[in-house]
Amino acid sequence: MKILLIGASGLVGHATLQAALDRGHDVLALGHAHLPDLPVALAAKKQAQAKQCDLTEDHALDRILFDYYPDAIINCAALSNQAAAEANPELAEKLNVALPRRLAQMANHLNSRLLHLSTDFVFDGSGGPYRSTDVPNPCNLYGQLKLMAEKEVLKYGSDSVLVLRITVVNGNSPSGTRGVHEKLFHTWAAGKVATLFTDEIRQPVSVINVADVLTELAERPNLHGLFHWAGPDVLSRFDMGELILKHFGLPENLIAPGLAASMPDADKRPRRLEMILPPLLGKLKATPTPFEQQLEELSVPAACREWYQRTRIASKDAKPAPQRLVQGKDF
Repeated sequence: MKILLIGASGLVGHATLQAALDRGHDVLALGHAHLPDLPVALAAKKQAQAKQCDLTEDHALDRILFDYYPDAIINCAALSNQAAAEANPELAEKLNVALPRRLAQMANHLNSRLLHLSTDFVFDGSGGPYRSTDVPNPCNLYGQLKLMAEKEVLKYGSDSVLVLRITVVNGNSPSGTRGVHEKLFHTWAAGKVATLFTDEIRQPVSVINVADVLTELAERPNLHGLFHWAGPDVLSRFDMGELILKHFGLPENLIAPGLAASMPDADKRPRRLEMILPPLLGKLKATPTPFEQQLEELSVPAACREWYQRTRIASKDAKPAPQRLVQGKDF
């Protein structure tokens, strides 16, 4: 299968690139930002191409789509948090709405399958757990834009489009700065304590698991419409932080509890975003990865390794520092 992967330089996109190649697909990977070098072992399969593309430019993808003529398009590109969306609403609209709209139009024209990533932020967090059939009510700009994108892509290809809403993504990013644990490590290495909310509840999902699900869905043209995917464990932000500290053998005083309800932007912060995973759960071979297993997938960001070696607790219960080396980058 020929897959056009949009947003390959991001957390989910890069993991999906590797998952698709591991399953034997040909992939053209596009990124708005600088694309990391393809791992040597994957590039050697001669199944992968990578191009940098201005994803905000009208019709920038048209020629690429016509030339490549993919069987499936996977869109992982987005301005993916509320603060970034509010800081640059014009860019957020281009990446989060205009881009998926154009992809849906072109996929319909080329008779290609489109898989589009959305978010649990289309809900306000007051009425969960949420089914995919529940009426969305976003309480911030990011959620509003992602909901607009859902409506646009489904309008242009209801029988060939699948929208997958996901939640907080846990894993290693190409930059070492995008994952939940990576952000915490950089905060700690800067000498700061991380305040984590006890009243923001999520179902964190493994980036490797999301990548496997997206690749399997690309292979399943009979599945279309709107679905939810998340991890099986319901945790607060503070719970996640405690488990990450324990896994890496770090002192407990590196995090402090806080309340999202006390923040100035409290009305823009969904509290409980639990998601009901059927009917998609049970239709796939992939199953949600428990948080304890997700922790085993994590590695210390390269920029924080020296700090980590100085700080981790030397005890019989502390795990050895996970430092996965990448061929073509670290050696």
